[in-house]
Amino acid sequence: MTLLLAQISDLHLDGTDRATRRATLVMDYLRALPRPVDALLVTGDIADHGEEAEYEEAARILAAPFPVLACPGNHDSRPAYRKALLRRPPGPGPVNEVHHIAGTAILMCDSTIPGRDEGRLDAETLAWLRATLDGLAPGTPALIAFHQPPVVLHHPLPDSGRLESPEDLAALLDAYPGVVAVLTGHAHTAAASTFAGRPLIVGPAATWTLRLPWEGDRPADREQPPGLAFHILDDDRRLTTHYRVVLPA
Repeated sequence: MTLLLAQISDLHLDGTDRATRRATLVMDYLRALPRPVDALLVTGDIADHGEEAEYEEAARILAAPFPVLACPGNHDSRPAYRKALLRRPPGPGPVNEVHHIAGTAILMCDSTIPGRDEGRLDAETLAWLRATLDGLAPGTPALIAFHQPPVVLHHPLPDSGRLESPEDLAALLDAYPGVVAVLTGHAHTAAASTFAGRPLIVGPAATWTLRLPWEGDRPADREQPPGLAFHILDDDRRLTTHYRVVLPA
């Protein structure tokens, strides 16, 4: 069965009209699609300051007639994220969740290190990944999503905050050939690479776009419209990704 996913990232909701307007623009676009997506992935930095009010706003903006699957980023706060977005008791541990959509397991992982921009899949999360993948029915394809990319993207800003100890994830993926691809955010630029022999897809940001070194000295391009990605996983387990920007009507 062909799976259609949308991915947005880095909303950085901070109570300003600008952040609210850009996130709402993307969600309005997705809700109005003639064919609804099977699910939406939100790969971190939902809030800008990790405050409960920011997650309450996120819950309103992200409400949709399709499943919305999220994971935290380095700007997010686990206790407030759990309480105000997930409506669960607050807690300090990693927020890891598996979702089964159209025959595919989507593992939304917490790669955050509280108080730091860099990411890490800690021992608890790596153990959760192994146990979850071990529990899948034979032949079930899987996608793994988290915030910080595990590879160099050739810009000093995201590269200074990428995933630490990526070899731990690479070793895990070697043991699980059913994992089709890795999806991340954090970099504020649409990008595609490879990691451990799989596609590595970086989703664009809603809030601002990274200006690459050959495009100018200032990294944050706030004039570019918000972006999103569409991922199609077909019956041959081939992942195809299309990127879009969303302009005001």
